Amino acid sequence: MKIADKNTKAVELVRDALDKAKKFEAYHCFISMNEARALERAREIDKKIAKGEPVGRLAGVPFALKDNYLSRDGNTTAAARMLEDFAAPITATAVKRLEAEGAIVIGRTNLDAFAHGGSTENSYFGVTHNSADMERVSGGSSGGSAVAVALGIVPFALGSDTGGSIRQPASFNGVYGVKPTYGAVSRYGVVAMASSTDTMGCFATTAEDADLIMKIMAGKDEKDSTTLDDYWTKDLDEITPKKKKIGLITDFMGEGVDKEVVSIVKDYAKKLEKVGFEIEEVKLPIAKYALAIYYIVQPAEVASNLSRYDGIRYGHRAAEFDDLAGLYNNTRDEGFMTENKRRIMIGNFVLSSGFYDAYYLKAQKARTLLINGYNELLEKYDALLCPVAPNPAFKIGENTSDPLKMYLEDVMTVPTSLTGMPSVSVPAGKTKAGLPVGVQLIGQRRDDQLLLSIAKTVEEQA
Repeated sequence: MKIADKNTKAVELVRDALDKAKKFEAYHCFISMNEARALERAREIDKKIAKGEPVGRLAGVPFALKDNYLSRDGNTTAAARMLEDFAAPITATAVKRLEAEGAIVIGRTNLDAFAHGGSTENSYFGVTHNSADMERVSGGSSGGSAVAVALGIVPFALGSDTGGSIRQPASFNGVYGVKPTYGAVSRYGVVAMASSTDTMGCFATTAEDADLIMKIMAGKDEKDSTTLDDYWTKDLDEITPKKKKIGLITDFMGEGVDKEVVSIVKDYAKKLEKVGFEIEEVKLPIAKYALAIYYIVQPAEVASNLSRYDGIRYGHRAAEFDDLAGLYNNTRDEGFMTENKRRIMIGNFVLSSGFYDAYYLKAQKARTLLINGYNELLEKYDALLCPVAPNPAFKIGENTSDPLKMYLEDVMTVPTSLTGMPSVSVPAGKTKAGLPVGVQLIGQRRDDQLLLSIAKTVEEQA
């Protein structure tokens, strides 16, 4: 990651990123650009350097912002018609912390509207193409950010991960994707999806870069009561695994998983063995229920969070309506995408009188069993290993008419979202067709840096 100094101008770094964004415009990874303000901030940093004034750890480094992070630079749309013209009155805590260290936002990246989806096909502004094959999806919901990093437009980008929205596109595009421990990074100033699983993370090309970005963003925030005291404080080289053992979750390696994906995961396991880890196959029977748990809990929280969009306070408002009910109905019908509506309907159903106990309450109890299952394994192992997704990137349009098939792509990422544990998608190889595939390293809460340390060790031996 190039930092501005006396030899490298911040303006040059930003202009280079903006030029690359224009070069790769066909991939549609950006919704909007922030060219004028980005160059202005770069000039300010160059002036400070020229005067010998202190600058931050990311002085002049350009980055891309998933368009569900609020910022006063441009509109925050969440890739939805509902927020197409929304000018945020605040800036997200994570963005503030990065900008305080000299990082510069060059543009806002595409996503599934309100982050509902796993392919970026649900964006109001159109699909983002995979960095390795333009006929395939970028993954989602943070597809735009993953592609911006994979194409080398920016050295890092921000994403949000609720059920795999960082890890899956990271795998599909061959970059690092970090879903931190729940509460590690403030959610203040990010459009809410499912509040009990929303986490703020990043994409990068190396474990060390990812660690630095997360270190800057992490820590207590008085504006988010769920944030943890800062524990992201060490250098990766200072971290030593206690057991030198990693569990390979075989439940995610069987029927329905692409053979090339399985082979790449096994090859990565061999690399872990070469750097001193003992690999043992482990079972996690409760994992087969994780997807069912998630698609009860998550839509319930989605329905609650999206109830605020009523056409009255902010966002889109229907032009035609006869009464207040008509205003609500028409606004929500026009402002939400099909997938948004589907999740709202499921969520309201499982929370409704007569079904709350049968679905939502039962799912929360099963969630506790899932947490216990992971805790038991992580008492014996430093980390767990499995694929990120059952398949490499699929073709655009392939799953759009089958929501269940689309949801099944999340089967390996949603468990750690439900448990609040950290998980990192690590680039591990490519299929014969040249499609990137990542592996997932999972750790106990607050062991985020341990996972990145393990990944870095393998990265350095490659």
